[in-house]
Amino acid sequence: MKNLTITSGRALLTLSMVGCAAILSWHLWSFYMEAPWTRDAHVRADIVRLAPDISGPVTEVLVSDNAQVEKGTALFRIETDRFELALREAEAQLQSTKAAAELARIDFERYQLLASREAASLKERQHAESQMHQADAAYQSALAALDLAKLNLERTTVKAPSSGTITNFSLRRGNYISAGSAVGVLVERESIYIAGYFEETKLPRIHIGDRVKIDIMGEPESVMGHVAGIAAGIEDRERSDSAGSLASVAPTFSWVRLAQRIPVRIDFEGVPDAVRLVAGRTATVSVEPKDN
Repeated sequence: MKNLTITSGRALLTLSMVGCAAILSWHLWSFYMEAPWTRDAHVRADIVRLAPDISGPVTEVLVSDNAQVEKGTALFRIETDRFELALREAEAQLQSTKAAAELARIDFERYQLLASREAASLKERQHAESQMHQADAAYQSALAALDLAKLNLERTTVKAPSSGTITNFSLRRGNYISAGSAVGVLVERESIYIAGYFEETKLPRIHIGDRVKIDIMGEPESVMGHVAGIAAGIEDRERSDSAGSLASVAPTFSWVRLAQRIPVRIDFEGVPDAVRLVAGRTATVSVEPKDN
């Protein structure tokens, strides 16, 4: 009887341990395979390429690399000599065309008066009217040229298009820069967010507005955020299309398919001063469902 009790106790203990292990394994499997969390997340931000609208040598650099700037802050200046000369030329051209337009208008009015007295032919009056319109068009063109010269002169000072941080900026005085050529980038301060790449099997448990716990690698303090959006599409690597032709689909199919990752945008809900948000840093994010 005693041996039977001992054997039964051992069997019951073994079954209990096996049951606990099975439950623990099931919970671990559910957590890793279905719970809406991922270690594949990155800090991202919108960036603006800093490129001048005009070409010329740099005369003054007003900021340094990794500087914090506000919208409208002057970053660097381009030599103004040629643009000041172009402005003076445009002003002179405007005065010339204005005088010509005024003279053509006076001639047209005189021909109109003569035509009313039958002292000028219809052809002469029409010619005078044509000359007046041409002179007025030349005057309007000169006005536009003057505005363009003023704009080019104004844009010799390149300003920050938005508030943020200047990075990868190594411009030096004396460098010649061309219009449209980037000399650095501006990371917009208000555009920083988290991009979490979740397996597609976890998407049913992710909803817009869900709170998210964010652990940025290297930061001891967690940050909270919320799901702001889920990507509407990703690249289909099994298919390639070209305009005006049929779809080209890969002829092979892998029986072992890994879940694809879908980008989910997560916006911050207040960031502690001690946490440094650098675009590109990695993070672990965990979504807290609304029902919790």
